[in-house]
Amino acid sequence: MPPKPLPGFRDFYPEQLAERAYIFDTWRRVVRRYAFVEYDGPPLESLDLYTQKSGDEIVTQLYNFVDKGGRDVALRPEMTPTFARMVGARAQALRKPVRWFSLPQLFRYERTQKGRLREHFQLNVDIVGEADVLADAELLSVAIDIMRALQLTSHDVKARVSDRRLLNALLTHLGVVDSALPAVYAVLDKLERQPREISAEKLGEAGLTGAVQEAILGFATLDFQTLRATYGTSEIVAPHVARFAEYLSHGTALGIDEWIRFDLTIVRGLAYYTGIVFELFDAVGEFRAICGGGRYDNLLASLGGTDLPALGFGMGDVVLGELLRARGRMPAVGAAIDVWVAQSPESREYPAASLQAATALRAGGLAVEFALRSQRIEKQFEAAKKAGARNVIVVEPSDDGTVSYRARTASGEVALDNIEALTGWASTTTGIAT
Repeated sequence: MPPKPLPGFRDFYPEQLAERAYIFDTWRRVVRRYAFVEYDGPPLESLDLYTQKSGDEIVTQLYNFVDKGGRDVALRPEMTPTFARMVGARAQALRKPVRWFSLPQLFRYERTQKGRLREHFQLNVDIVGEADVLADAELLSVAIDIMRALQLTSHDVKARVSDRRLLNALLTHLGVVDSALPAVYAVLDKLERQPREISAEKLGEAGLTGAVQEAILGFATLDFQTLRATYGTSEIVAPHVARFAEYLSHGTALGIDEWIRFDLTIVRGLAYYTGIVFELFDAVGEFRAICGGGRYDNLLASLGGTDLPALGFGMGDVVLGELLRARGRMPAVGAAIDVWVAQSPESREYPAASLQAATALRAGGLAVEFALRSQRIEKQFEAAKKAGARNVIVVEPSDDGTVSYRARTASGEVALDNIEALTGWASTTTGIAT
């Protein structure tokens, strides 16, 4: 048996690479419209960079080893620590707010399952140096505009949004003590996937009374207007309600309000999130989260030594690709060949005349192929059809030494008397469909 890829890793044949390129091109095109600039970092980092953020238990999920210099290193499982290190190194010189994005390949030694592999590519978009809630709305707008650019609508995808500060204020208002917060977060995170009685039992084990349990279990269906009417007059809760209302107002102005669903069960698993958080899900609920992120105002200080507010999101290519294929939004791989150059091997100047024509067409920006060995002209036409060439140029040298060309296109044949006419035709032909 021939060797196979390692579990959780992918081969990218031309068709799969074309799909990946479509996603990457869309990511870059949209994010650059928001004035973000691209950066990158090394795929191999010091192991300390990740254990400092996530603790020693993260090591079981990493591809880590001791290099030949005796250093403990790991393939990057995420980009945020590298981002924090890079921003911290030049924090004083960087224009604020920093608006950076990257498309790293990431590696995690995890159990493979639907939507999760041991490697994936991820769009990371981050803003550093701005605490205003408008930055949070801008960040979500980037993620949603990517969905639009991929021909997905608010009927396909929803942004489930919460605010850790608002949630904490609500829990404090309900009398939940700080020591019980981790247990409450864990219950909220599983509220949709866990039977109600088990969630209530876990809240009871955390010391919460029946009335408080019922209030928290109701968070799954609590919309923002009801929350504001019920808790908005609380001195603890009111400032956070006002800030979130401003966030929603910005979302309306940015044209993304129909995508947003207020959802207090979105707590994000990473402990460093401090403010507004969000996840993008397909509306059917068939896939894992497409995208997730939020505000992490304390992380740069802990990792990069730079005390600046920050927020960002990550969007992986695996789930996104699965969703696009399932919804019929992944474009078919088109023919890569604009022109096939054909010439009878029995004609004068073979193959020099066809090589000169191919060179002229390629100089005009077209993708050009021709037979690499002598073939009957009919076989060349067959090869052009199998290759999916959009057009065929037939090279026809004359006895007097001149060369003419026939362009066989989707709309018929065009006679071209010389190489200048051929190059002129090439300048207007890119992208003609079959």
